[in-house]
Parts: sequence; structure tokens; C-alpha cells
Amino acid sequence: MQLLQRVTRDGTPPEVTRPDPAKVLKGDPVHSTWNLEDAGGLYAGLWQSTPGAWRVSYAEWEYVYIHSGHSVLTGTDGSVTHLRAGDSYIIRPGFEGVWEVIETTLKDYVIRS
Repeated sequence: MQLLQRVTRDGTPPEVTRPDPAKVLKGDPVHSTWNLEDAGGLYAGLWQSTPGAWRVSYAEWEYVYIHSGHSVLTGTDGSVTHLRAGDSYIIRPGFEGVWEVIETTLKDYVIRS
């Protein structure tokens, strides 16, 4: 049983996607996701997005750690959270709003559904 795993993009090809066009508010964001763990409702890996903005709605918990870039989460309640290199943040189930990538952003993520 492997207890520790170094999180890296090396050797793991990303899944490349775009947000649903109906949710995009600005730009043409491209997402690259390196899924490194998928264990019965627990997902972890790295995610990168190019600039743009889209509507989001979370039904799950997500912990993020920002490696590089600048993103802004704006809640429908008017809350604004800037995420930059070195920041960590928890997105709670029920969060709705807009995720905007100002500068290409790379983050670690851990999602619990």
C-alpha cells in the first residue's frame, strides 16, 4: 500500500475541457485537469485554466491550493475572494457564483462529494 504520493504533472496527460458555453461569461477558458486520485467520492489532482469567467455551482466540498496565477471567486451573495499563488481556500457545498481567471491559474484540488 502506497501511503504517500508526490503530486506532479510529469508523465500524466491532462484532460482538456472547456466550461459549458451556456455558463461562460467572458473569454474562452481552457481547462487542463490532471486527475491523480479517484477513490469513491474523493478526487484530487491539479487543474489549470486560461483566462475567462463562467458561472459555477458547487454540490461538493473542494479544497484548493493555488500554485500560480490569479483567480477571483464572486458569490451570488456579493462576496469576492481573490486567489493567488500560496493561497488555500475551501469552497463549500451550495456555493454559487462566478469563477474568473485573471491570469492563468494552476491549483491543487481535493474534492469530497
